[in-house]
Amino acid sequence: MRLTVSDFHCDALSKLQLNPKLNFASSRKLDVNLRRMKQGGVRLQCFAIYLSEKLGTSRYGYVQEQIDLFYHHIVRLGVRPIGFVEDLEELEQSQGIGGLLSIEGADGLEGNLDHVRESYERGVRILGLTWNYANWAADGILEPRNGGLTPAGRNLVKLCHELGIILDVSHLSVRGFWELQELAAAAGRPFIASHSNAFSVCDHVRNLRDDQIEALISLGGRIGLTFVPWFVKKGRNPSSEDLLPHIEHVCALGGADHIMFGSDFDGIESHLRHLRHAGDYAKFQEMLLKHYPEGLVRGWLSGHAAAFLCDWLPLRKKAL
Repeated sequence: MRLTVSDFHCDALSKLQLNPKLNFASSRKLDVNLRRMKQGGVRLQCFAIYLSEKLGTSRYGYVQEQIDLFYHHIVRLGVRPIGFVEDLEELEQSQGIGGLLSIEGADGLEGNLDHVRESYERGVRILGLTWNYANWAADGILEPRNGGLTPAGRNLVKLCHELGIILDVSHLSVRGFWELQELAAAAGRPFIASHSNAFSVCDHVRNLRDDQIEALISLGGRIGLTFVPWFVKKGRNPSSEDLLPHIEHVCALGGADHIMFGSDFDGIESHLRHLRHAGDYAKFQEMLLKHYPEGLVRGWLSGHAAAFLCDWLPLRKKAL
């Protein structure tokens, strides 16, 4: 039996930007490539637009370049771009592979809301306000002052709610999280943490505290448990099974129906044992099925992500 997978975070586009000669079809230098997606049963992959610090500065032109890379290197190979609910429905009927665009950190949008609108028109449907540090919109989780949203950031949140861009709190400061939670609750729109784990299990600063997970759950959001080894377990050489305590903890908080996965493949240089690239999702599925019923595993691998997108992606007919 092979269950399908939705993965809510990878950094393949950043690697392609730094080395556009890489072949998305099969390059072994990419944790996520088309061959490995097929091998692992990945039906929907979220491709993050992350501007590497190696680029020097964060510019909107770099954001546009990664969007171009998505269409020229990935979509041209037959990956279906997912921007509307109808695209998701067509993907299910076609049994093809879909790709979803996100922006990891608003830095490259340069504080210009027209850039946000243009990015939406080009297919971006998820936005993380920050990476680890401060930008024009908010403070990241590693910013020592732990500031929240700026006035410009609040306007950005409002626009994203109006357009239908899903907001992502992975990397956001604790204060920023709670300010966004207040705005999201008022707007009646949930948010996600695309690639974060449970702080109570592994106390890395990038993981979410219990009250944050409970707030995300109460709004109907999703938490994408991630495969970053140092977010999973302290110490040397953790394995895929070390994700089980995170799953158990989120379930204990009432989040069994809110779990998905956000691997962070291509954003990490070391990997969990038995979970090195997208092709290993097949082994990961086998491991999960040894511990949990098929219905739960199916939901975590793809069902909860798909249901969330069906509820919160825009309708094409409405957009017209």
